[in-house]
Amino acid sequence: MLIDQYGYRSGLRKVNVMEKFCFSVTTLLLCILSRSFSVSILVLLSLGWLTIRKGGIPVRRYIKLMRIPAVFLLLSTLAILVNISKTPLDAYAVPAGPYYITGSTESVIFGLRLILSSLSAVSCLYFLSLSTPVTDLIGILKKLRCPALLIELFLLIYRFIFVLMSEASAVRISQESRLSCRNFKTAVRAFGGMASALFIRAVMRSGRLYDAMESRCYDGTIRVLLEEYPPKKKEIICMILFELLLLSITIGRNIYI
Repeated sequence: MLIDQYGYRSGLRKVNVMEKFCFSVTTLLLCILSRSFSVSILVLLSLGWLTIRKGGIPVRRYIKLMRIPAVFLLLSTLAILVNISKTPLDAYAVPAGPYYITGSTESVIFGLRLILSSLSAVSCLYFLSLSTPVTDLIGILKKLRCPALLIELFLLIYRFIFVLMSEASAVRISQESRLSCRNFKTAVRAFGGMASALFIRAVMRSGRLYDAMESRCYDGTIRVLLEEYPPKKKEIICMILFELLLLSITIGRNIYI
């Protein structure tokens, strides 16, 4: 919910939506294709600076948002960074009985490159989501000739994420006020009760939402009022120069290799 709020309050809110979309997607593709430390660090710092400085997102909040995928990436790359073998490898080796907790220099470099590339890709997505409301993203989908059915499903699913979060929060607060989470056994029982109550409430809310849409002459198409912001030459030139810089680093690295 905070991501949605920051999207509306961002200082980049009135930048042309197609500019932000093309910039984010192009930068994301270059990060994935290059797999370079320099490109990943440059993108991570640049997109973070734009999101915090120009978008007005608090530094602590941005770090907390980045910490979520960072933890996931660290856990998922443990299989690359850590090996259990009877033969110690060249990067590090910690003896554990007859075996070694070890890793090779090549695997460590590959794991770090994978983490940095993924974090820089996440920063591209955060740049777009923290500066662009969902209603503006709908305009992009329409320009890209996305089927109306998929756009409608996207809107409904996005709406029900917040509905489910709100209902789950209300049920959770009610359970905690009755000391239903005082130990593991009661917590498991409370979780099962919350899941069943949440399912029933979600069905009821979906029925009320559909009735509200029909009362407003819903004909199978969700119409959203979009605001158009004209593109600026200065912003386009800066985007092109930045992408050319990333492309030149990528090409130069491949030639050097």
